[in-house]
Amino acid sequence: MNIFVIMKRTFDTEEKLVVQNGQISEDGAECIINPYDEYAIEEAIQLRDTNGGEVTVVTIGGEESNKELRTALAMGCDKAILINTEDDLEDGDQYSTSRILAEYFKEQKVDLILGGNVAIDGGSGQVGPRLAELLDIAYVTTITKLDIEGNKATVVRDVEGDSEVIETTLPLLVTAQQGLNEPRYPSLPGIMKAKKKPLIDLELDDLNLDEDDVEPKTKTLEIYLPPKKEAGKVLEGELEDQVKELVSLLRNEAKVV
Repeated sequence: MNIFVIMKRTFDTEEKLVVQNGQISEDGAECIINPYDEYAIEEAIQLRDTNGGEVTVVTIGGEESNKELRTALAMGCDKAILINTEDDLEDGDQYSTSRILAEYFKEQKVDLILGGNVAIDGGSGQVGPRLAELLDIAYVTTITKLDIEGNKATVVRDVEGDSEVIETTLPLLVTAQQGLNEPRYPSLPGIMKAKKKPLIDLELDDLNLDEDDVEPKTKTLEIYLPPKKEAGKVLEGELEDQVKELVSLLRNEAKVV
C-alpha cells in the first residue's frame, strides 16, 4: 500500500502564547507535530505493518519543519517530504495548503491519505476535505476506527453523541479523531534509523506552481484574546424577588430576553 500522512507543525499545547498587535508572537515558542496528526501517523504505521507498503509523511513550511518530520520518521514512517514555501508563500490559508498538496499528490500513486481531524492552531478542519475534492477521491472525517481489506475500507466515524459505520473503496482520505489509537513515542533505535531515512525537499517550482497559483483566498485581520469573564452574581432574598431580579438582569444587562 502507498500510504501518505499530511502533517502540520503547530505550537506546543503546553506553550503560553502571547498576542501582540493583533498577531501571535512566535518568539521562543516551542513547536510540535499537530496532536491530531500523531493519530494519523500511528494509524498509517499500523496499517503498513499489517498490509505492507510504505508510509510517506508530507508537510508544507520552512526548514524548521525538518524537526517534526524527523520525529515522524523516528516513530516509524519510511520517507518524509518537505514542500518548502519559506521564500514563496508568507501567509497561506486552507486553499493554499490544499492546492499545493493536490499538485504533489497528482504525481503520486495513492492508496490512502491520513491527516488529523483539525489543527490545534486554526481548527478549521478544511484541508483534508478540500484535498480529497481536488483529487476526486472519497473521504471520511473524524474517524475512530479503520479496517482495510484489499480495496475495501470499513470506517467508524464520530457523529454527535453516536458513531456511524461507512464502507468505501480505495483510494481514500481520512482524518483522525482522538480515540483512533494511542500514538507511540519515538524509540532510541527509531531516532537513530530516522537519520538515514530519506527527507526530500521540494519547492513550488518542482510542482509547476508559482505564488499566484496558491495565493490565499482569506485574510486574517486580527487575532485577540476573549474578554475576561466577570464574577457571577448571587441573587438574594425570597424566590419571587430572585426571579424578578433574574428577569431584569437578562433583559437589561445580558439583553437575551
